Amino acid sequence: MSFQRYDYDVISNWIEPGERILDLGCGDGSLLRYLQDRRQVRGYGVEKSPEGVLACARNGVNVIQIDLEQGLAGFDDGFFDHVIMSLSLQAMRNTQGILKEMLRVGHEAVVSFPNFAYWRHRQAILNGRMPVSKNLPYQWYDTPNVRFFTIADFEALCEQEGIAIHERLAFDEDKVIVEEPNFLASVALYRLGRNGSAGG
Repeated sequence: MSFQRYDYDVISNWIEPGERILDLGCGDGSLLRYLQDRRQVRGYGVEKSPEGVLACARNGVNVIQIDLEQGLAGFDDGFFDHVIMSLSLQAMRNTQGILKEMLRVGHEAVVSFPNFAYWRHRQAILNGRMPVSKNLPYQWYDTPNVRFFTIADFEALCEQEGIAIHERLAFDEDKVIVEEPNFLASVALYRLGRNGSAGG
């Protein structure tokens, strides 16, 4: 990845130096490499694609090849301080299952995703086309995304599943959106915990 994604800074600020991290759907390992360099975390990436696994190895990142749809059965309860899924949740079929697994093996989960209710996406649909943007870069016929959901949808799911939202940041590009994020934000990042767990 040749550019620095602004969400890396947000995620880094939510993590203490030296933590144990699991990065799900880690791609080429760029985020984990960034966290190793900036926060000296001890971590593993999980990636399904052989190309991603090779890229992680080149990036100096420990990586395990797993299909996340099968869960995280190989990991002990509470082993990690944070389990991260950055801009990959929309590609998961078993959304509830993976969120539950993230909070089983980690003390907290960090999730980011593109907001399908972003105003530019709504405009595209009003114009009769599926949205294509920086955060939803694929055409309808070749997208890996299988879930198209909004900030409001995600928060309703967290309430339904008993997932505590410790913190949320919403962005349009690199600008923080405070007012009407479900309409004005293109991406949202969440710090999640089990209900009843204290936020840091």
